[in-house]
Amino acid sequence: MFSVPEQFSAATKANIDAQLALFSTLSGKAFESVEKLVELNLNAVKSTLEESAATTKQLLAAKDPQEFFNLTTSHTQPTAEKLLAYSRHLASIASNAQSEFTNAAETQIAENNRKVQALFEEVSKNAPAGSEQLVSFFKTALNNASAGYEQLSQTTKQAVETLEANLNNTVTQISQATQATKTAPRAVAKK
Repeated sequence: MFSVPEQFSAATKANIDAQLALFSTLSGKAFESVEKLVELNLNAVKSTLEESAATTKQLLAAKDPQEFFNLTTSHTQPTAEKLLAYSRHLASIASNAQSEFTNAAETQIAENNRKVQALFEEVSKNAPAGSEQLVSFFKTALNNASAGYEQLSQTTKQAVETLEANLNNTVTQISQATQATKTAPRAVAKK
């Protein structure tokens, strides 16, 4: 059987190792997300520059104002659709990163709570006589901390779900506006 200081020392070492593992995992996930974001932005810039050059050539070659107007309006819809696709991809990267961070943190926190409670149970078994009130106090504090973590976790999940719902709503509204813009130039051109 271990003495109490040895148990705390082992628990502290395990906690530090777990925190380093969590930090390593989160750093890796952050790096992957940044890498995806950089790739998305590089592709968007490259595509935008190529399309801008082609569009500029077409606009400069317009023979009259009507052709210039028609070319301008014909490029509005694809640009809006590409912006929408970019926004969706960006939201997907952010959502995936958040989900991975949350899962890694929840797993680590749950494991730490389990270890702390196991250590406390072991230490409280060997507590000297007359310390029952102190042991009860610590058990209550641990239970309250666990309940607080659960509440925080639930609130965070609800906030993320609300954010994702709002983002999806915004994307839907932008899609509808894009569709309306797509049909509007045709109506003007028919007149």
